[in-house]
Amino acid sequence: MRAVSVAILVLALAAPAMAAESSCKARATEKKLAGAALTSFMKKCESDAQTTCDTAAGDKKLAGAAKASFTKKCVTDAVGT
Repeated sequence: MRAVSVAILVLALAAPAMAAESSCKARATEKKLAGAALTSFMKKCESDAQTTCDTAAGDKKLAGAAKASFTKKCVTDAVGT
């Protein structure tokens, strides 16, 4: 019984991490968002992605064109096509 509880806990903690890896558009489609809800969700998701990507660029000690290129690609990948 204890092993089952541990397995459920691990899956519960892993689910948000897996969801974070999917693109904003994929998550919006999963949630079946449309109209103003979709617009709001996408703006927030893109803003969150920008913050995360800026932090990642800083961690990699990127500057100038390298930082801009990395951040642009990172945000594009996070938002989705």
